[in-house]
Amino acid sequence: MSARTQGGGRSPPPGDIVAGDRRALAAAITLIESTLEEDREPAEALLQALLPHAGKAVRIGISGAPGVGKSTFIEAFGTRAIAAGRRLAVLAVDPSSERSGGSILGDKTRMAALARSERSFIRATPAGGALGGVARRTRDAMIACEAAGFDLVMVETVGVGQSEAAVADMVDLFMLLVQPGAGDELQGIKRGVMERADIVVVTKADGALEAAAAHAKADFEAALSLHAGAGPWTPCVIVCSSVEGTGLGEIADAVERHRAAMAGAGALEARRAAQARTWLWREVEESLMARLRADGRLAPAVEALEAEVTAQTLTPSAAARRIVTGILRADEGEGARPPPASPLPPEPETE
Repeated sequence: MSARTQGGGRSPPPGDIVAGDRRALAAAITLIESTLEEDREPAEALLQALLPHAGKAVRIGISGAPGVGKSTFIEAFGTRAIAAGRRLAVLAVDPSSERSGGSILGDKTRMAALARSERSFIRATPAGGALGGVARRTRDAMIACEAAGFDLVMVETVGVGQSEAAVADMVDLFMLLVQPGAGDELQGIKRGVMERADIVVVTKADGALEAAAAHAKADFEAALSLHAGAGPWTPCVIVCSSVEGTGLGEIADAVERHRAAMAGAGALEARRAAQARTWLWREVEESLMARLRADGRLAPAVEALEAEVTAQTLTPSAAARRIVTGILRADEGEGARPPPASPLPPEPETE
Protein backbone atom coordinates (compact mmCIF):
# COMPACT_ATOMS: atom_id res chain seq x y z
CA MET A 1 0.00 0.00 0.00
CA SER A 2 1.44 3.34 -0.96
CA ALA A 3 2.09 6.15 1.48
CA ARG A 4 -0.44 8.22 -0.46
CA THR A 5 -3.16 5.68 0.23
CA GLN A 6 -2.34 5.91 3.91
CA GLY A 7 -2.10 9.70 4.03
CA GLY A 8 -3.97 12.67 2.59
CA GLY A 9 -2.90 14.66 -0.44
CA ARG A 10 -3.96 17.16 -3.11
CA SER A 11 -6.48 16.16 -5.75
CA PRO A 12 -5.04 16.47 -9.29
CA PRO A 13 -6.82 18.95 -11.61
CA PRO A 14 -9.47 17.14 -13.71
CA GLY A 15 -8.26 19.07 -16.79
CA ASP A 16 -4.81 17.50 -16.52
CA ILE A 17 -6.33 14.01 -16.49
CA VAL A 18 -8.59 14.74 -19.48
CA ALA A 19 -5.56 16.11 -21.31
CA GLY A 20 -3.90 12.72 -20.91
CA ASP A 21 -1.36 13.55 -18.19
CA ARG A 22 -0.29 10.09 -16.98
CA ARG A 23 1.10 11.38 -13.68
CA ALA A 24 -2.16 13.15 -12.96
CA LEU A 25 -4.05 9.93 -13.77
CA ALA A 26 -1.82 7.94 -11.41
CA ALA A 27 -2.37 10.52 -8.67
CA ALA A 28 -6.13 10.44 -9.29
CA ILE A 29 -6.30 6.66 -8.91
CA THR A 30 -4.22 6.85 -5.74
CA LEU A 31 -6.69 9.36 -4.33
CA ILE A 32 -9.64 7.22 -5.45
CA GLU A 33 -8.13 4.13 -3.77
CA SER A 34 -7.35 5.94 -0.53
CA THR A 35 -8.96 4.41 2.54
CA LEU A 36 -8.86 7.68 4.51
CA GLU A 37 -12.21 9.27 5.29
CA GLU A 38 -10.75 12.72 4.58
CA ASP A 39 -10.05 11.64 0.98
CA ARG A 40 -13.53 10.42 0.16
CA GLU A 41 -15.08 13.83 -0.54
CA PRO A 42 -12.30 15.09 -2.87
CA ALA A 43 -12.21 11.69 -4.59
CA GLU A 44 -15.96 11.78 -5.21
CA ALA A 45 -15.75 15.39 -6.45
CA LEU A 46 -12.96 14.41 -8.85
CA LEU A 47 -14.91 11.43 -10.18
CA GLN A 48 -17.98 13.59 -10.68
CA ALA A 49 -15.90 16.02 -12.77
CA LEU A 50 -14.44 13.16 -14.84
CA LEU A 51 -17.71 11.30 -15.39
CA PRO A 52 -18.85 13.34 -18.45
CA HIS A 53 -15.57 12.44 -20.18
CA ALA A 54 -15.88 8.68 -19.53
CA GLY A 55 -18.03 5.89 -20.92
CA LYS A 56 -16.69 5.57 -24.46
CA ALA A 57 -14.11 2.83 -23.91
CA VAL A 58 -14.43 -0.90 -24.52
CA ARG A 59 -14.36 -2.54 -21.09
CA ILE A 60 -13.06 -6.11 -20.88
CA GLY A 61 -12.79 -8.26 -17.77
CA ILE A 62 -10.16 -11.02 -17.72
CA SER A 63 -10.43 -13.91 -15.28
CA GLY A 64 -8.90 -17.36 -15.02
CA ALA A 65 -7.25 -19.76 -12.63
CA PRO A 66 -3.74 -18.93 -11.37
CA GLY A 67 -1.14 -20.05 -13.91
CA VAL A 68 -3.45 -19.86 -16.92
CA GLY A 69 -1.40 -16.98 -18.34
CA LYS A 70 -3.60 -13.94 -17.80
CA SER A 71 -0.76 -11.40 -17.77
CA THR A 72 0.97 -13.02 -20.75
CA PHE A 73 -2.28 -12.91 -22.69
CA ILE A 74 -2.98 -9.28 -21.75
CA GLU A 75 0.50 -8.23 -22.87
CA ALA A 76 0.18 -10.05 -26.21
CA PHE A 77 -3.40 -8.92 -26.85
CA GLY A 78 -2.72 -5.39 -25.60
CA THR A 79 0.40 -4.98 -27.75
CA ARG A 80 -1.63 -6.00 -30.78
CA ALA A 81 -4.41 -3.54 -29.85
CA ILE A 82 -1.92 -0.68 -29.47
CA ALA A 83 -0.44 -1.50 -32.89
CA ALA A 84 -3.98 -1.19 -34.27
CA GLY A 85 -4.29 2.33 -32.83
CA ARG A 86 -5.87 1.68 -29.44
CA ARG A 87 -4.87 3.33 -26.15
CA LEU A 88 -4.92 0.66 -23.46
CA ALA A 89 -5.35 0.88 -19.69
CA VAL A 90 -4.83 -2.27 -17.63
CA LEU A 91 -6.17 -2.42 -14.07
CA ALA A 92 -4.58 -5.52 -12.62
CA VAL A 93 -5.80 -6.62 -9.20
CA ASP A 94 -3.09 -8.49 -7.35
CA PRO A 95 -3.30 -10.69 -4.25
CA SER A 96 -2.59 -8.65 -1.13
CA SER A 97 0.26 -9.17 1.28
CA GLU A 98 -1.23 -9.99 4.67
CA ARG A 99 1.64 -8.09 6.29
CA SER A 100 1.72 -4.85 4.30
CA GLY A 101 -1.61 -4.90 2.45
CA GLY A 102 0.19 -4.16 -0.82
CA SER A 103 0.37 -5.99 -4.13
CA ILE A 104 2.73 -8.96 -4.12
CA LEU A 105 2.98 -9.86 -7.82
CA GLY A 106 3.65 -6.58 -9.64
CA ASP A 107 2.10 -6.61 -13.11
CA LYS A 108 4.46 -3.99 -14.52
CA THR A 109 7.19 -6.59 -14.03
CA ARG A 110 5.12 -9.31 -15.70
CA MET A 111 4.06 -7.01 -18.60
CA ALA A 112 7.43 -5.33 -19.21
CA ALA A 113 7.03 -4.77 -22.95
CA LEU A 114 3.51 -3.36 -22.61
CA ALA A 115 4.56 -1.11 -19.73
CA ARG A 116 7.14 0.62 -21.94
CA SER A 117 4.53 1.82 -24.45
CA GLU A 118 3.40 5.45 -24.23
CA ARG A 119 -0.04 4.30 -25.36
CA SER A 120 -0.56 2.02 -22.34
CA PHE A 121 -1.16 2.58 -18.66
CA ILE A 122 -0.80 -0.28 -16.17
CA ARG A 123 -1.98 -0.05 -12.59
CA ALA A 124 -1.56 -2.91 -10.12
CA THR A 125 -3.88 -2.65 -7.15
CA PRO A 126 -3.93 -4.87 -4.06
CA ALA A 127 -7.23 -6.71 -3.65
CA GLY A 128 -7.18 -5.80 0.02
CA GLY A 129 -9.53 -8.61 0.98
CA ALA A 130 -12.29 -7.37 -1.33
CA LEU A 131 -14.57 -10.05 -2.72
CA GLY A 132 -15.15 -10.46 -6.40
CA GLY A 133 -11.53 -10.69 -7.48
CA VAL A 134 -11.44 -6.93 -7.99
CA ALA A 135 -10.56 -4.08 -5.68
CA ARG A 136 -13.42 -2.01 -4.28
CA ARG A 137 -12.42 1.08 -6.27
CA THR A 138 -11.64 -0.66 -9.58
CA ARG A 139 -14.84 0.62 -11.18
CA ASP A 140 -14.00 4.20 -10.16
CA ALA A 141 -10.47 3.79 -11.52
CA MET A 142 -12.00 2.75 -14.85
CA ILE A 143 -13.80 6.10 -15.04
CA ALA A 144 -10.52 7.96 -14.52
CA CYS A 145 -8.77 5.91 -17.23
CA GLU A 146 -11.57 6.50 -19.72
CA ALA A 147 -11.56 10.23 -18.98
CA ALA A 148 -7.82 10.25 -19.68
CA GLY A 149 -8.49 9.02 -23.22
CA PHE A 150 -7.88 5.28 -22.96
CA ASP A 151 -10.39 3.63 -25.29
CA LEU A 152 -9.70 0.05 -24.20
CA VAL A 153 -9.75 -0.84 -20.50
CA MET A 154 -8.88 -4.34 -19.34
CA VAL A 155 -9.46 -5.50 -15.76
CA GLU A 156 -7.44 -8.52 -14.65
CA THR A 157 -8.85 -10.30 -11.60
CA VAL A 158 -7.02 -12.14 -8.82
CA GLY A 159 -8.24 -15.58 -9.88
CA VAL A 160 -11.38 -17.48 -10.75
CA GLY A 161 -14.31 -18.68 -8.67
CA GLN A 162 -17.89 -17.85 -7.77
CA SER A 163 -17.00 -14.44 -6.35
CA GLU A 164 -14.70 -13.60 -9.29
CA ALA A 165 -17.79 -13.19 -11.47
CA ALA A 166 -18.17 -9.76 -9.83
CA VAL A 167 -15.88 -8.35 -12.52
CA ALA A 168 -18.66 -9.11 -15.02
CA ASP A 169 -20.70 -6.43 -13.25
CA MET A 170 -18.32 -3.67 -14.31
CA VAL A 171 -17.31 -4.56 -17.88
CA ASP A 172 -18.92 -4.84 -21.30
CA LEU A 173 -17.34 -8.20 -22.07
CA PHE A 174 -16.25 -10.91 -19.64
CA MET A 175 -13.44 -13.13 -20.91
CA LEU A 176 -12.62 -16.39 -19.12
CA LEU A 177 -9.16 -17.90 -19.73
CA VAL A 178 -8.69 -21.66 -19.43
CA GLN A 179 -5.83 -23.96 -20.42
CA PRO A 180 -5.44 -27.27 -22.27
CA GLY A 181 -6.06 -30.42 -20.29
CA ALA A 182 -8.74 -28.53 -18.40
CA GLY A 183 -11.14 -31.43 -17.86
CA ASP A 184 -10.71 -31.26 -14.09
CA GLU A 185 -10.65 -27.47 -14.25
CA LEU A 186 -13.99 -27.53 -16.07
CA GLN A 187 -15.51 -29.36 -13.12
CA GLY A 188 -13.90 -26.96 -10.64
CA ILE A 189 -15.00 -23.72 -12.30
CA LYS A 190 -18.13 -22.45 -10.66
CA ARG A 191 -21.30 -22.47 -12.70
CA GLY A 192 -21.82 -18.74 -12.11
CA VAL A 193 -18.58 -17.87 -13.87
CA MET A 194 -19.39 -20.01 -16.91
CA GLU A 195 -22.81 -18.40 -17.17
CA ARG A 196 -21.25 -14.93 -17.25
CA ALA A 197 -18.50 -15.63 -19.81
CA ASP A 198 -18.93 -13.92 -23.19
CA ILE A 199 -15.73 -15.40 -24.62
CA VAL A 200 -13.78 -18.40 -23.35
CA VAL A 201 -10.13 -18.39 -24.43
CA VAL A 202 -8.14 -21.62 -24.35
CA THR A 203 -4.56 -20.45 -23.77
CA LYS A 204 -1.14 -22.06 -24.30
CA ALA A 205 -2.26 -23.72 -27.55
CA ASP A 206 1.22 -24.37 -28.87
CA GLY A 207 3.77 -27.19 -29.11
CA ALA A 208 2.78 -30.40 -27.38
CA LEU A 209 -0.39 -28.77 -25.99
CA GLU A 210 -1.91 -27.88 -29.37
CA ALA A 211 -3.98 -31.09 -29.64
CA ALA A 212 -5.06 -30.80 -25.99
CA ALA A 213 -6.20 -27.23 -26.66
CA ALA A 214 -8.50 -28.41 -29.47
CA HIS A 215 -9.97 -31.02 -27.13
CA ALA A 216 -10.48 -28.42 -24.39
CA LYS A 217 -12.22 -26.14 -26.91
CA ALA A 218 -14.77 -28.87 -27.64
CA ASP A 219 -15.32 -29.49 -23.91
CA PHE A 220 -15.96 -25.83 -23.17
CA GLU A 221 -18.20 -25.35 -26.19
CA ALA A 222 -20.34 -28.18 -24.83
CA ALA A 223 -20.36 -26.57 -21.38
CA LEU A 224 -21.33 -23.16 -22.78
CA SER A 225 -24.20 -24.65 -24.75
CA LEU A 226 -25.82 -25.65 -21.45
CA HIS A 227 -25.85 -22.02 -20.30
CA ALA A 228 -26.74 -20.33 -23.59
CA GLY A 229 -29.61 -17.91 -23.17
CA ALA A 230 -31.64 -15.58 -25.33
CA GLY A 231 -29.74 -12.44 -26.28
CA PRO A 232 -27.91 -10.64 -29.05
CA TRP A 233 -24.63 -12.47 -28.36
CA THR A 234 -23.83 -16.18 -28.31
CA PRO A 235 -20.74 -16.99 -26.18
CA CYS A 236 -17.86 -18.55 -28.09
CA VAL A 237 -14.63 -20.47 -27.41
CA ILE A 238 -11.37 -19.44 -29.09
CA VAL A 239 -7.99 -21.18 -28.97
CA CYS A 240 -4.86 -19.02 -28.80
CA SER A 241 -1.15 -18.96 -28.05
CA SER A 242 0.02 -15.73 -26.45
CA VAL A 243 3.63 -16.72 -27.11
CA GLU A 244 3.19 -17.44 -30.82
CA GLY A 245 0.45 -14.84 -31.33
CA THR A 246 -2.02 -17.28 -32.87
CA GLY A 247 -5.71 -16.71 -32.25
CA LEU A 248 -5.28 -13.10 -31.09
CA GLY A 249 -6.78 -11.72 -34.30
CA GLU A 250 -9.81 -14.00 -33.93
CA ILE A 251 -10.28 -12.80 -30.36
CA ALA A 252 -10.03 -9.15 -31.45
CA ASP A 253 -12.67 -9.79 -34.12
CA ALA A 254 -14.93 -11.46 -31.55
CA VAL A 255 -14.60 -8.44 -29.25
CA GLU A 256 -15.69 -6.13 -32.08
CA ARG A 257 -18.57 -8.41 -33.08
CA HIS A 258 -19.71 -8.60 -29.45
CA ARG A 259 -19.75 -4.81 -29.11
CA ALA A 260 -21.61 -4.36 -32.40
CA ALA A 261 -24.21 -6.96 -31.45
CA MET A 262 -24.76 -5.53 -27.98
CA ALA A 263 -24.87 -1.92 -29.10
CA GLY A 264 -27.14 -2.69 -32.04
CA ALA A 265 -29.71 -4.34 -29.79
CA GLY A 266 -29.48 -1.63 -27.12
CA ALA A 267 -28.11 -4.27 -24.75
CA LEU A 268 -24.83 -2.47 -24.06
CA GLU A 269 -26.56 0.58 -22.65
CA ALA A 270 -28.92 -1.63 -20.65
CA ARG A 271 -26.01 -3.68 -19.26
CA ARG A 272 -24.15 -0.57 -18.12
CA ALA A 273 -27.28 0.82 -16.48
CA ALA A 274 -27.82 -2.44 -14.59
CA GLN A 275 -24.16 -2.46 -13.55
CA ALA A 276 -24.46 1.07 -12.17
CA ARG A 277 -27.43 0.02 -10.03
CA THR A 278 -25.56 -3.06 -8.80
CA TRP A 279 -22.54 -1.03 -7.76
CA LEU A 280 -24.73 1.58 -6.08
CA TRP A 281 -26.05 -1.03 -3.65
CA ARG A 282 -22.64 -2.63 -3.18
CA GLU A 283 -21.34 0.80 -2.23
CA VAL A 284 -24.24 1.23 0.20
CA GLU A 285 -23.33 -2.10 1.85
CA GLU A 286 -19.65 -1.17 2.07
CA SER A 287 -20.46 2.28 3.45
CA LEU A 288 -22.75 0.85 6.13
CA MET A 289 -20.04 -1.58 7.21
CA ALA A 290 -17.47 1.24 7.32
CA ARG A 291 -19.90 3.36 9.36
CA LEU A 292 -20.44 0.49 11.78
CA ARG A 293 -16.72 -0.13 12.26
CA ALA A 294 -15.98 3.57 12.77
CA ASP A 295 -18.66 4.32 15.39
CA GLY A 296 -17.23 3.64 18.83
CA ARG A 297 -20.64 4.13 20.43
CA LEU A 298 -21.95 1.01 18.73
CA ALA A 299 -18.97 -1.25 19.40
CA PRO A 300 -19.95 -2.54 22.89
CA ALA A 301 -23.53 -3.31 21.86
CA VAL A 302 -22.38 -4.98 18.63
CA GLU A 303 -19.93 -7.16 20.55
CA ALA A 304 -22.72 -8.16 22.94
CA LEU A 305 -25.02 -9.08 20.07
CA GLU A 306 -22.22 -11.02 18.42
CA ALA A 307 -21.72 -12.97 21.64
CA GLU A 308 -25.45 -13.80 21.77
CA VAL A 309 -25.40 -15.03 18.17
CA THR A 310 -22.31 -17.12 18.88
CA ALA A 311 -24.01 -18.61 21.94
CA GLN A 312 -27.08 -19.28 19.75
CA THR A 313 -29.38 -17.33 22.06
CA LEU A 314 -30.20 -14.79 19.33
CA THR A 315 -30.72 -15.33 15.61
CA PRO A 316 -28.34 -13.60 13.17
CA SER A 317 -31.26 -11.95 11.36
CA ALA A 318 -32.61 -10.42 14.58
CA ALA A 319 -29.13 -9.23 15.58
CA ALA A 320 -28.54 -7.71 12.14
CA ARG A 321 -31.82 -5.81 12.26
CA ARG A 322 -30.96 -4.38 15.67
CA ILE A 323 -27.51 -3.31 14.46
CA VAL A 324 -28.95 -1.49 11.45
CA THR A 325 -31.59 0.18 13.61
CA GLY A 326 -28.83 1.17 16.02
CA ILE A 327 -26.88 2.87 13.23
CA LEU A 328 -29.94 4.89 12.22
CA ARG A 329 -30.70 5.92 15.81
CA ALA A 330 -27.08 6.86 16.44
CA ASP A 331 -27.17 9.12 13.37
CA GLU A 332 -30.35 10.77 14.62
CA GLY A 333 -28.62 11.47 17.93
CA GLU A 334 -25.71 13.38 16.35
CA GLY A 335 -25.52 17.13 16.83
CA ALA A 336 -28.82 18.33 18.24
CA ARG A 337 -28.94 15.97 21.22
CA PRO A 338 -26.54 13.58 22.88
CA PRO A 339 -26.51 10.00 21.61
CA PRO A 340 -28.62 7.51 23.53
CA ALA A 341 -26.90 5.56 26.27
CA SER A 342 -27.62 2.29 24.48
CA PRO A 343 -27.68 2.81 20.69
CA LEU A 344 -29.09 -0.62 19.88
CA PRO A 345 -32.79 -1.08 20.70
CA PRO A 346 -33.90 -4.12 22.66
CA GLU A 347 -35.44 -7.02 20.82
CA PRO A 348 -39.27 -6.65 21.02
CA GLU A 349 -41.02 -9.15 23.23
CA THR A 350 -43.16 -11.79 21.61
CA GLU A 351 -46.37 -13.14 23.04
